[in-house]
Amino acid sequence: MNDKFYIEDLDLTSVVLYLLLIIFGWLNIFAVSYNENFTSVFDMDMTYGYQMIWMIISVICIILLFATDHRIFHFFAYPIYAFTMVLLLAVLAFGTEVNNSQSWFRIFGFNLQPAEFAKVGTAIAVARYLSGYNVKLWTWRSMIIVSAIIGLPLLLIAAQPDFGTAMVFSAFLLLLYREGMPGWILAMALFFAGLFLVTLLASPVAVIITLVLIAFAGFGIYSKRYKNLFFGIAVYVSLFFVAKYVSRFLNPAIDNYYLVLLTTAICAIVFFVAAMKKRLRYVYLIIALLIGSIAFTYTVDYVFDNLLKPHQQMRVNILLGKETDIRNVGYNLNQSKIAIGSGGLLGKGFLNGTQTKLDFVPEQSTDFIFCTIGEEWGFAGTTIVIIIYVALLIRLLFLAERQRSAFSRIYGYGVLSVLFFHFGVNIAMTIGLFPVVGIPLPFFSYGGSSMLAFTMMLFIFIKLDSKRKVYAK
Repeated sequence: MNDKFYIEDLDLTSVVLYLLLIIFGWLNIFAVSYNENFTSVFDMDMTYGYQMIWMIISVICIILLFATDHRIFHFFAYPIYAFTMVLLLAVLAFGTEVNNSQSWFRIFGFNLQPAEFAKVGTAIAVARYLSGYNVKLWTWRSMIIVSAIIGLPLLLIAAQPDFGTAMVFSAFLLLLYREGMPGWILAMALFFAGLFLVTLLASPVAVIITLVLIAFAGFGIYSKRYKNLFFGIAVYVSLFFVAKYVSRFLNPAIDNYYLVLLTTAICAIVFFVAAMKKRLRYVYLIIALLIGSIAFTYTVDYVFDNLLKPHQQMRVNILLGKETDIRNVGYNLNQSKIAIGSGGLLGKGFLNGTQTKLDFVPEQSTDFIFCTIGEEWGFAGTTIVIIIYVALLIRLLFLAERQRSAFSRIYGYGVLSVLFFHFGVNIAMTIGLFPVVGIPLPFFSYGGSSMLAFTMMLFIFIKLDSKRKVYAK
């Protein structure tokens, strides 16, 4: 198997899109920190100088990747993954705390964030496992193993704590779905994510009643006995009002929430007994999902109150419209919206952004780099950036689908999933469609670790794609 590299095998479209993103990204970082005392693009006292150094390091990394035998990524997938896990453990013990998160190593004046490289290691390990002989993703054994591969870095990063980066690993669900994971698992993940938000928004009674109605609807759809469906709802409502009437004679009276739970429990028992007699297995599943969903609503308050920090709780509440705070926690988002909106159609011009120049938006070169684009380049500039990103994602989708090697295809989908998650969430949080969670915009945001890690992730796949022809169809 010949591993010599030929330029004609390189996917130039992906490379050009990558170059456009890093160059445009650097220009915006330059705009954020530019001042009249400018001396050099390599000025290490300025963010643009630091970023330029990492861009050069990334190019060197690309050259080394193309000089490497493509088979090494498959053969050493698990050692690479294990090494990134060791780094995640080490940073918990010896790392430097930045912004209340112990996520960094300080080495020779450079900050390195192992969590960024863990995404690369996890994508490679998942690809290696799923491309193994006779691995069927729909079996419980395979699901447990692949969940452990993805879940370990997620938990280690959450322990730093860095919940924003930890969330990125949920993007691998898209990869798993493409590779044969049952659709109901993805549907359940989306359902519980939605239930989490609904639980924060609505009253507990309204949430439980909604879940009960969904359960009844499921019963009606599966059984196609709509008379029984309406009869069951009538019985449920009647039981609730009977319990409500009886509670009036108690001191103190039982709260409506507990009456709804009691009514739900009685109906669940009745339906369970009826299902046993008529051997209706789908009823067991509906009851189990109902009980699981109700139990899940209990965990929401615990997660929100105990795992999220106060500023993170405030960000979620602001997004949901439950609170307004444009001076403290909500300041970043409010200023980001102002900056993007002030750009208009064509923007204020390169280096002419007032929000940018006066440093109104904190973290403007990292998490909120998109608002710099909006202010100085306007709607036209942000549209062009989004088009470039979408073009890269579509190109990666095309490259992944044309792979003859299962390992290359799965890894390609891993790259696509992670980039898509970062791209979507970062832009959504800068315009107020998602809580501010500290996720960088790939190839754009200031940061050496993210620049190098995203570059490695992308060009490992481009390297694998360049060798697709060596595999039999």
